[in-house]
Amino acid sequence: MRIVIVGGVAAGMSAASRAKRLNPEAEVVVFERGDWISYGACGLPYVLGGDVRDWDALVARTPERMRAQGIAVRLQHEVTGVDARAGTVTVLERQAGRTSTEPFDRLLLATGVSPIRPDWSRTDLQGVHVLKDIPDGQAIEASLKGAKRVCIVGGGYIGIELAEACRARNLSVVMLEKAPDVAGRALDHEYRVRVREELEQRGVDVRTGVTVEGLTGKAGRVTGVQTDAGLVRADVVIVAVGVKPQVELAKAAGVRIGKTGAIAVNHRQETSVPGLYAAGDNCESTHRVTRRRVHIPLGLTANRMGRVAGVNMAGGEARFPGIVGTGIFKVFGLGAARTGLTQAEANALGLNAVSVDVTSTDHAGYYFDASPIHVRLTAERGTGRLLGAQLVGCRESIKRVDVVAALLHGRGKVQDLAAMDLAYAPPFSSVWDVLLVAADKLGRAVSQR
Repeated sequence: MRIVIVGGVAAGMSAASRAKRLNPEAEVVVFERGDWISYGACGLPYVLGGDVRDWDALVARTPERMRAQGIAVRLQHEVTGVDARAGTVTVLERQAGRTSTEPFDRLLLATGVSPIRPDWSRTDLQGVHVLKDIPDGQAIEASLKGAKRVCIVGGGYIGIELAEACRARNLSVVMLEKAPDVAGRALDHEYRVRVREELEQRGVDVRTGVTVEGLTGKAGRVTGVQTDAGLVRADVVIVAVGVKPQVELAKAAGVRIGKTGAIAVNHRQETSVPGLYAAGDNCESTHRVTRRRVHIPLGLTANRMGRVAGVNMAGGEARFPGIVGTGIFKVFGLGAARTGLTQAEANALGLNAVSVDVTSTDHAGYYFDASPIHVRLTAERGTGRLLGAQLVGCRESIKRVDVVAALLHGRGKVQDLAAMDLAYAPPFSSVWDVLLVAADKLGRAVSQR
């Protein structure tokens, strides 16, 4: 059996490892168009900010290590076409400029996402960047040397993390966001406000409700961002307005694309074309709370999808369990996390939802370093079914989100959370943990009409 994998980062290499482990006799070949495989892309901003020592530290498995395990890794090889009926892919060897045809019995498309680049950002001016992979990070690092002022366009996860990284380098930072708030897709308004306050207190100039119209430059280098509110001067511009799934190969192969714009797959990561699988950020998932198909690209999801695909391509049986949309990010001294649905998302879906907010301390208030933590729990009126949670607080404390995520996977109810036996000791929690307090409050709210 010959298993061909397109893409060598999270999903692709997870699939390759699992397939080879399950079926050692299978020939597993990975085509990666870049120079790096199996690295933690989520760590890119932290190399720029100095929290991670260098780019190599992000690498989990080198090509040499994978080859030693019997997996053929071909760098600078770009798959440009798929013939599903013939069972072949067309591969461009980028450095040599040669094209070849490679056979497969099973094919995995692990092509990930690409950064959205508005028309105004497509420029030859130096100093204009996106951040998707290690080469992007290295290019940003080179531009930041000697820079004084950075403009980040976009106030989502990546934009926020980049703002902190640039402030760690003592750079002036302006953040432009078209929406009314930063972190708009992750949190409800009341919690987005807390994120913005932290950014501004740490010296980030946050400007929301601003539309970018173009760039200015001089001598081939960017000098500013033109907006509907005026010119923003900058030495470096980083565009972080979102990502889109890379589905061109899938479309060309006749694979069905879902309503989200990502590849439609079943629970085995199989596409609509026999023998073709897909895994990672280019795929849809089933949301376990709503039972709807969604596209929420996150690291754990990509790795888990890859494992499932690898097992099934090698002849085993594995199922992807779906997601509940759990996300977490750092904002200087704060952390922010969410799982399931926000109140705004529940409203948009027409659910009869109610939320409660509780502010407490992350551990016993009398303990010397207790810090505030803010929790919003959301549930369905009448049934008491948990729908989601949002937390903002000191970094480690918000990992409590995982408790709610676990309950959401089992379609748990408010009373299930209220009855949980959570750990208590003064350095770690109050005797009545903030989640238990919130669950008690929410339990009363869901029963009210």
